[in-house]
Amino acid sequence: MSLKQHIPNTITCGNLISGCFSILFSFSGMPVAAAIMIFVAGLFDFFDGFTARLLKAHSPIGADLDSLSDVVSFGVAPGFIMYHLMCEGMVEPIWPVGNVSLFACLAFLLPVFSAVRLAKFNVDTRQTTSFIGLPTPPMAIFMASLPLAFWQMGILGQPVLNPYLCLGIVILFSVLMVCNRPFFSFKMKSVSWKGNELRWVFLILAVGDFVLFRFVALPFILLGYILMSVLFYRPEQA
Repeated sequence: MSLKQHIPNTITCGNLISGCFSILFSFSGMPVAAAIMIFVAGLFDFFDGFTARLLKAHSPIGADLDSLSDVVSFGVAPGFIMYHLMCEGMVEPIWPVGNVSLFACLAFLLPVFSAVRLAKFNVDTRQTTSFIGLPTPPMAIFMASLPLAFWQMGILGQPVLNPYLCLGIVILFSVLMVCNRPFFSFKMKSVSWKGNELRWVFLILAVGDFVLFRFVALPFILLGYILMSVLFYRPEQA
């Protein structure tokens, strides 16, 4: 393996380390820091692919390393954030075992289904210009956006979300990750409006909402991506 092939792999390791820090911050009762590290992992995830294409340094090891890192950063880490939010929403632990709520452990369905999603992606040759099933980064960003939105509103640490609602969110996103529904990607063949109308509409709305409402807008932006994919996207548009 040439030296240039190690460059994107090193960036991928930054993704993995960011996910590990996110988990550490969740353990330490620091959900905002945990959420921020998921966004940092997302940046590393973007730049490792960008660098691999720029340097033409794709390799089977790089692809496997990317998936393994994504399981941690976009599977395990958001699972711990949702576990934290579920515990905060409980008056007292549901199905307690010592200091652990087994009910809140259902949040770990997220890493399970993330792993399945990534394994399917690695062997599915159809996912070139679009995705089959919700990708793991949008799922992780949605979960990470919740504590950031609550922090901005000044209600972080309060029982904001009912734990059963949290479970519903976990199940919904778990199903979306492994379903056969197509979701649009941002792998544009050109930056022209024609053929990319859905992508540009989403980007314009997303940027506008974030400028106006900052972190509070993030969960709605991600839900908008899901709804636009389900309602309007057809693979032949890619």
